[in-house]
Amino acid sequence: MPPPLRLGLTGGIGSGKTTVANLFAQRGVPLIDTDLIAHALTGVDGGAMAAIQAQFGIHFIGPDGAMDRKKMREHAFTHPEARQALEAILHPLIRQECERQAQETKAAYLIFVVPLLFESGDWESRIVRSIVVDCKEQTQIQRVMARNGLSQADIERIMQAQISRVERLKRANDIINSELDLSQVAAQVEQLHQKYLYLAGLCAN
Repeated sequence: MPPPLRLGLTGGIGSGKTTVANLFAQRGVPLIDTDLIAHALTGVDGGAMAAIQAQFGIHFIGPDGAMDRKKMREHAFTHPEARQALEAILHPLIRQECERQAQETKAAYLIFVVPLLFESGDWESRIVRSIVVDCKEQTQIQRVMARNGLSQADIERIMQAQISRVERLKRANDIINSELDLSQVAAQVEQLHQKYLYLAGLCAN
């Protein structure tokens, strides 16, 4: 069996990535989620914890031995060099785990779920197509405020650390509009699912 076609799913905070990823998963598509991998690496006994403690100190480690994500997030947003140091620790480990999971995948295609696909490293060279989940910026803000309880200023700060909506759309191969209701989003996913199965078949022949 040929290796699976590798696709990347991304979108800004609050764009609906998780909803879309779940819709692909319901169709039997394997997902490799870099956020879940990062959480495991920075959790209790996570593979990145020794390096994080050595780099940042015990102040950023919670009582359970996991990284204090709230403190680290606030620190990284105000100190770009701290964010770069954290990424230097995490990105190689995330890449290694992504590759391990991809090698074990037996499917026509798989999807890497990467919130910062266009911002982080060389992801575009490691996939054959990018899928962007898109909605209006005000919709993003409303969704995140309702979901996480963050202030609008905090959300806008996070959005400013990501590439712009215009740039993301420009670099997308495929776009899913998440402003629509769930049945319409599901229809877009189904259409792309059939397209990717067809492309995977072409690559296999």
